[in-house]
Amino acid sequence: MQYVLPVSATPSAPTPQQAADQEAGPRPVPGQDPRVQWAVTLAVIAVGALTIRPMGFSGRGLAVAVLFVINAAALLARRLPEHKVPQHLALVWLSLGIVAAAALIGTSSSGTSYLFAFFLAGHIGYRLETKQALVLAGACSLLCGGVLYFHLGPGHHLLPWTLGLTTGTPVLIGIINRSQRRAVRAAIEAAESAERAARAEARTAVLTERSRIARDVHDVLAHSLAGINMQLELADALLDTGDLDRVREANDKAHDLVKESLKQAQWTVHALREDALPLLESLTAMLASTGRRDVLTVTGTVRAVPAQVTQNLLRIAQEALTNAARHAPGGEVGVELEFTASSTTLSVRNRPATRKVSVDVGSGMGLIGMRERVALLGGTLTAGPVTDGPYQGGWQVEAVIPG
Repeated sequence: MQYVLPVSATPSAPTPQQAADQEAGPRPVPGQDPRVQWAVTLAVIAVGALTIRPMGFSGRGLAVAVLFVINAAALLARRLPEHKVPQHLALVWLSLGIVAAAALIGTSSSGTSYLFAFFLAGHIGYRLETKQALVLAGACSLLCGGVLYFHLGPGHHLLPWTLGLTTGTPVLIGIINRSQRRAVRAAIEAAESAERAARAEARTAVLTERSRIARDVHDVLAHSLAGINMQLELADALLDTGDLDRVREANDKAHDLVKESLKQAQWTVHALREDALPLLESLTAMLASTGRRDVLTVTGTVRAVPAQVTQNLLRIAQEALTNAARHAPGGEVGVELEFTASSTTLSVRNRPATRKVSVDVGSGMGLIGMRERVALLGGTLTAGPVTDGPYQGGWQVEAVIPG
């Protein structure tokens, strides 16, 4: 059995890198290289600066220059992170952008002013919801087509008005890209969610293993160490009285408890091993090691049970037998293992004590530990006095494990 170092069940604080990722917004989607998009944007602006005319500091040249700067700014704004630009601001910015693009087509006499309209329309489809994107792209086509159709600028004779109508068509490419981006992002988020769930499940498994080991340690040590401590304290107190016989008796009992603790420790290690023996053989060997060879009764058809069931039933049997020896010394003990089609039942019964019961205060965790073990397996545990039958007046523990 390999043990994993315990981890906390509470969510850990985000690492600096995770905090930075959260501040930076959604992760980039694979296949969308921002460097390529920056290169294309800068290329459109550079080509426009070299070809769009007139451009100057007075008259129409000044108007063209101002519209060019506005269009360049609108195009560069495509690189603003989506989570930092609300939808209503994006709608206003892109609406003003297509108006500026149509005005640039009308005021310039030559050049590639129409490229701004095409690229803005594509980004409209990418940035806005489909209904808004289609309406705004239609407005872009009508504005640009109308400028050319009604000869509103000096360059109308260089461009057909039908070209103006097509300026809104890249919106379809933008819509497709947005859909693909959302699909990829949803897949990434689903994978991250599955990873978080797996980590949470692993943490739960670690905590469950810690609880199981804690129960095993308790079952092995709590009763035996408490008994040893009691006997040693008794021997220490008797030394002052000079009653050496009772001192030897207490010392012998302490030695016996040590031997019993070693046996229980061996069985704990055995139960923790993944290659544990089948339930019946393991229970038989455990009873034999405690000197109770003829107390086991088996009913039903014996079958193999999962290792986890074997481990927990063995620990329950060990706890119940320890309690019987402790609280009913000398009382007859009976162990029954019953196999049915739907469950496996372990019962441990003891008759009333026939020898004096030593005053000993237990930890109170034994019964709780047994209930926890059975609950982990989806079963039920009952513990209480026996009211009838050959064990009347004694005590019984019964664990029923389904399956």
